[in-house]
Amino acid sequence: MFKGFFTNRVPTKIQANSNTRIWPKPPAEPRQIILNVIIGAATVSYPFLIWFSADYFQPRSMALGLAGLFLLRYWLQKQRKSVAVAESRLILACALFLLLGALVNDSGWLLAYPVFVSLLFFAVFAFSLIHPPTVVERLARLEFPDLPAHGVLYTRRVTLVWSCFFLGNAAISLLTIWYGDRWLWSLYNGCISYVLMGLLMAAEMAVRRKVKASF
Repeated sequence: MFKGFFTNRVPTKIQANSNTRIWPKPPAEPRQIILNVIIGAATVSYPFLIWFSADYFQPRSMALGLAGLFLLRYWLQKQRKSVAVAESRLILACALFLLLGALVNDSGWLLAYPVFVSLLFFAVFAFSLIHPPTVVERLARLEFPDLPAHGVLYTRRVTLVWSCFFLGNAAISLLTIWYGDRWLWSLYNGCISYVLMGLLMAAEMAVRRKVKASF
């Protein structure tokens, strides 16, 4: 989920602050692009993969296959010395969760993967509220290095909104597991949650235009 959420390509001359220089991300190699597409497709279709394959494969097989993809992507990023440290850590965390799922070999662990991802993002966003700058502020400063005070306040509010969204998404996803209907679980985690995320992004972008006009 949320591929590239923490990454942006910016000119070398842009600086987030007077002490931190942001270097442009090196262009991805073809194998990196292909792997990103495969992992992106596997991530988005994860609920439906689990739903369709549950009767044919052991949970361990699915967990190992997906964990292998994430570990391969993590290794390729390390080889390229990517500056996307946050993204690399998220990928590694997801891979470790799936490896534990392979060890447990329980379908319930695989069903809990969307809950884990939402809680992971909630932790990242919420932690940045306690220890600023927030995630959204860091992204905003890539475009506006001299972000004004009201812009910082806005990014903090947006970070809070996303924190609440991820926490709520994790709770609903957990409820679908508790309800015991695998089709409902697949529908929410593979479709409805993405629709809700898209609606939130669209609403935030509409508000952002008005805020940016005052910068």
